[in-house]
Amino acid sequence: MWLLLLASLGGCRWFAVPPQLPVASSIALDELIVYSDFELPENHRLLRDLELLRTDVTDQLSVPVSDEQIQVYVFKTPKRYRKFLREHFPDFPDRRAFFVETDTRLSVYSYWGDRIAEDLRHEVCHGYLHAVVPEIPLWLDEGLAEYFECSRGDGGLNEIHLEQLLEAKKEGEWRPDLAHLEQLENVSDMHQIEYAEAWLWAHFFLRTTPARKQILQDYLTQCRVRPTRSFSKGLLKVEPDAEKNLIAHLEMLKETPSLFQNQPDVKILEADRLE
Repeated sequence: MWLLLLASLGGCRWFAVPPQLPVASSIALDELIVYSDFELPENHRLLRDLELLRTDVTDQLSVPVSDEQIQVYVFKTPKRYRKFLREHFPDFPDRRAFFVETDTRLSVYSYWGDRIAEDLRHEVCHGYLHAVVPEIPLWLDEGLAEYFECSRGDGGLNEIHLEQLLEAKKEGEWRPDLAHLEQLENVSDMHQIEYAEAWLWAHFFLRTTPARKQILQDYLTQCRVRPTRSFSKGLLKVEPDAEKNLIAHLEMLKETPSLFQNQPDVKILEADRLE
């Protein structure tokens, strides 16, 4: 049975029969195999970016490198992509990209648009995570994908989420609630503010102190051995003011975002076109 996990722009879980995809070319990149219905140069900078993403994910999260194959399907135009969706997934909502996990396959589907780099980083991140932590909790899965979808030089700073959280906090419409995020089991239950908060927690753990980063790494190691959703209780034992400190981190990002950014090794333009 096919379980489709949509992450881009907020998604939901769906069930469908496996599609038969025509492909014109394929490029192998370690555990990634990128299929397309057009000729994609093997040295394209987007492909190098996805290779570097694998290193970023495994190094920052201290998870092992997997040899489980992730199949990435890229259509040349949104028209072709949407035609494919209508034929194979007629009830599927209109999303730019999605990640698919089954008992035997990890797959990503997208089309070549102005945000292809962001979309593929997000969805391929899901693939890298599920290859080594199959039972990763939803909030953390989405929070890390929102973090790693940012260009490498941005240091995980998702400006859209930052602005949304600042505005919601100003209007009194949001405060951190990690225990609530832990209760979410389907992406259809997640609203944009919850995606934003999940991103902020990921940024908080990965970009503040080594101790917090270690807490996240240890939790992922635990999830690989025995799936658990009791992260918030353990966190509050070692950092009782974690949610208050998260707010302080949000305010710091507002005032000095450059402190959390770094120089990119490879610059990927979101609107990069075929060479």
